[in-house]
Amino acid sequence: MAGESKGERRTGLLNGFAAYGMWGLVPLFWPLLKPAGAMEILAHRMAWSLVLVALVLLVMRRWAWAGELLRQPRRLALITVAAAVITVNWGVYIWAVNSGHVVEASLGYFINPLVTIAMGVLLLKERLRPVQWAAVGVGFAAVLVLTIGYGRPPWISLCLAFSFATYGLVKKKVSLGGIESLAAETAVQFVPALVYLLWLSGHGESTFASHGAGHAALLAATGVVTALPLVCFGAAAIRVPLSTLGLLQYLAPVFQFLLGILYFHEAMPPERWAGFALVWLALALLTADALRTARRAARTLGGAIPGARAATATVSGGADADPVDATP
Repeated sequence: MAGESKGERRTGLLNGFAAYGMWGLVPLFWPLLKPAGAMEILAHRMAWSLVLVALVLLVMRRWAWAGELLRQPRRLALITVAAAVITVNWGVYIWAVNSGHVVEASLGYFINPLVTIAMGVLLLKERLRPVQWAAVGVGFAAVLVLTIGYGRPPWISLCLAFSFATYGLVKKKVSLGGIESLAAETAVQFVPALVYLLWLSGHGESTFASHGAGHAALLAATGVVTALPLVCFGAAAIRVPLSTLGLLQYLAPVFQFLLGILYFHEAMPPERWAGFALVWLALALLTADALRTARRAARTLGGAIPGARAATATVSGGADADPVDATP
């Protein structure tokens, strides 16, 4: 049993690395789709994602949730909001990468945990521990430093962070699994995406059929690029604790940041380094506080209930856990 458990954790870690690694390397993919513009790429991503996820659900025979969802107008409304917000997130991210703003886009996913905490305080009236307050304060200072460095607020980063934090908040209220949630959201996105693609084609502005089979295949592959990391993430989420996933999530913006500097050769003057350093300090404070709190809770629970440590690990990484996926 111990060997089997260790093997499950290893499989979960490998899937976690694969998921966040793919999300971190995705800036290499979007430039391959030029000369298609960001809006056309976004529309193809929405349309092909539904096709692929529907095929996956068909093979897995997981359709019962759809009937239940259709009988719940409130959850349908939340799915629509989630679809709208993630559309903004995807569109801004694709435009940012293809316009030479990979580093600023990576910043959006670095500050996302700080924005999520701030939204929890403002919207859900959550109470923060002193270290969390310190992290949010440092994060706010980082945004001010970066505003001075860029000569403007880092709008791309803020848009990505706030849209994804809102997406996470809505998804928690909907409470659907990763694949099911993506299927529902892309079902909402599909008709507007298809209408836009038909409009482009009718005006002779579509690149899908006019730039060869390779270009068309790459546009269709946007569905794979969206769904495959999510499948790996789902496999990781049921095998490793959420605290581990919380650490792994930083892989994606780290890879994006390194790509922006080393591959795309984006400028990083001293004031931007200072701003990023403050963001990383805030994240270090958050991570240390979260790990300390988790260890304290595990000790308390372990002392009260025999075998509770194993139970805690199971609950935190079990099938009922609903960590928010990151889908740049």
